Amino acid sequence: MKFIVRKEDLYNGIKIVERATSQKAVQPVLYNILIETIDNKIRLTATDLVLTVITTVDAQIEQAGKITLPAKKLNEIVSKLGNELVTFEMEEGGTSVNISCQKSKFDIIGISANEFPPEVYNYEIDETKCFDIELKPFLKAIRQAGFAAASYEVSNLLSGIVCDFSNGILEIASTDGNRLARVREKINSDITEQTQLIIPSRTLNEFMKMGSFIEDETIKVCKDKSTIVLKTEKTLTISRLLEGQFPKYNQLIPTESPKQAIVNVSQLIAALERVSVMVNDKTSIVKMLFADNELTLSADTPDSGKSEDKIDIQYTAEELLIAFNYKFVLDALRIIESDEIIIGLNASLSATVLKPNSEDDFICLIMPVQIR
Repeated sequence: MKFIVRKEDLYNGIKIVERATSQKAVQPVLYNILIETIDNKIRLTATDLVLTVITTVDAQIEQAGKITLPAKKLNEIVSKLGNELVTFEMEEGGTSVNISCQKSKFDIIGISANEFPPEVYNYEIDETKCFDIELKPFLKAIRQAGFAAASYEVSNLLSGIVCDFSNGILEIASTDGNRLARVREKINSDITEQTQLIIPSRTLNEFMKMGSFIEDETIKVCKDKSTIVLKTEKTLTISRLLEGQFPKYNQLIPTESPKQAIVNVSQLIAALERVSVMVNDKTSIVKMLFADNELTLSADTPDSGKSEDKIDIQYTAEELLIAFNYKFVLDALRIIESDEIIIGLNASLSATVLKPNSEDDFICLIMPVQIR
């Protein structure tokens, strides 16, 4: 095997696929990236057997071949090379690859490509089961509504993000039982019937991180039995779907709130970050007192002390003291694309609604905690 490739193209390809390598592999080859020569390209593949990412990189192929190389070490080597052409060379039947760039040389030991799971890189897509959607609104919706998914084992439904495609609207939602996020985005799509998919949150989060390397304006979404494929011109992201009945989250969102506060987002973030210095690390509780156009935030830990901060808000309803895990509030505030938010309140133990004071169709629901 011998090929020559631009350092930047190779590095971007490695960054796209490396996140799919296994972190706790039973098979050592799953720590590796499969590199194959195909016509005038190389194909890079990584998998943990749940998520698979495949991408192609333009290259000058001088001798065909394939090998798997350790992702972490390969990334380290390529990242430190000069921004020039890189040559990969391996003797036929060998597993040691020579990487050279200008005066730099490395020998890296890999594992035979024959040990890489063949079902992963021989995947064939049925184009009749695909539909096109715009990439930018899809990535925006994942970023805004995917953060509330549970971080449980991948088989748990709440570790998934539900994606509903219908009539030019993309609705994405996630919940871990303590909070819920939902966003609706208008999309141009050729989809003709409503399709709901529950995709593992890791799959969509990794795809979102690849977004900066993807130049396509649209992507193909392909559902095949229990598998989802996100296809761009050069990249395939393949994942198994989660199966089951996702909670009917829209029924949990209050249609109206008896009390409402309008709050500046950056001021609330800053106040929460200051007050949280004194939270109890086990509970992460911050109390919020809404009263007379003012919000008072406080936290205390018996061993450390207490903190308090106040910001001006728009609030004229009756006084209300409520407490939250402040990390849940910060997570929502940091993805809202609006200068102000509307906080919909009811009682001290009722679900609280956060939504932008703009036309964006985004809602976050957070359950308060009991004040003792």
